[in-house]
Amino acid sequence: MKKTILLASLLAAIALTACGKKEEAAVEAPAPAAAPAPADAAPAPAPAEAAPAATPAEAAGAAADAAKDAAGATVDAAKEAADKAAEAAKAATDAAKEAVKPAQ
Repeated sequence: MKKTILLASLLAAIALTACGKKEEAAVEAPAPAAAPAPADAAPAPAPAEAAPAATPAEAAGAAADAAKDAAGATVDAAKEAADKAAEAAKAATDAAKEAVKPAQ
């Protein structure tokens, strides 16, 4: 019995240690989808040849900012959808109450 408890506690300690040292995987921001250009739009100017190359740290910062902006937009869209769903549920409840009321 004592060996079983010792073995179980050792196994639990190893499992907790392994889970605690897990590193987060680097998240790469997906490339934004290109919007179709209108037919009468002027062609985009070519980028300047003398533009300095972005360092990996700058690229990671830009990707993090883009991910933060996308997450914020997603949260806002979810809030709007939840508000619309709540309004629809309230309207359905009110309609059901009106339908149940006896005619006077």
